[in-house]
Amino acid sequence: MSGEWFRRFVPDSQGASATGGALRLVCFPHAGGGASAFLRLSREVMPGIEVVAVQYPGRQDRRNEEPLAGIGLLADALADEVRRELAGPYAFFGHSMGAIIAHEVALRLAERGDPGPERLFLSGRGAPSTTPYAHDRLRTDADVLAMVRKLGGTANAVFDDPDVLAMVMPTLRADYRALGSYVWTPRPALDVPFTVLIGDADPVVPVTAVAGWKEFTTARTDMEVFEGGHFYLDVRTKEVARVVTSALGLDGKRNPAVAV
Repeated sequence: MSGEWFRRFVPDSQGASATGGALRLVCFPHAGGGASAFLRLSREVMPGIEVVAVQYPGRQDRRNEEPLAGIGLLADALADEVRRELAGPYAFFGHSMGAIIAHEVALRLAERGDPGPERLFLSGRGAPSTTPYAHDRLRTDADVLAMVRKLGGTANAVFDDPDVLAMVMPTLRADYRALGSYVWTPRPALDVPFTVLIGDADPVVPVTAVAGWKEFTTARTDMEVFEGGHFYLDVRTKEVARVVTSALGLDGKRNPAVAV
């Protein structure tokens, strides 16, 4: 795609046209994360779904750019980019911080009267609150690093390398500053179905917190609970892919999720 915000994943052997015409799944990464966080998922949902992963400023191939230290700033920029770059049907998948951003982008599109996502997949994040969550209010770099280690994830070992840590810390700092300052401003609920996803051993987000997302849509909300922690997606990718394809009606089966 031509926009600087989006990265597409297609099989090297099939070329860029392999997913032409497929429904697009726009994926929003977690705090400190980049577009590559969704590479595994993209492999599991193709060819019926084309993953378009968001690349926030300040990481990976945008590491020389200043991060945007505000959820609203990120959502404003991405709503403009979605409107400019996406045509045809699409859905949003946001994990952790990405769930909040995906929801805020969908709200902005709805408020403008623009075509929006067919479904929101909201993963590893409690429903919006009028006060910041305690696990987002981190005052020092040491607090941020302790939280990152607590959350776990397959890439956690990189933080033992001082050079890598120095490179990623500005992005983590900016992302947690954005989360720590985010508060929900009450607005009309979306008329878009939600699928909320959570690991049963998430150390900071209880299942009851994600169930609260049902208050933010007038459409159906389904819940999926997976074995694993905050980054269950890294090890339960095939299961998540089945949920996504089923919810989007691409497997020929009825959605088996439990409504909440």
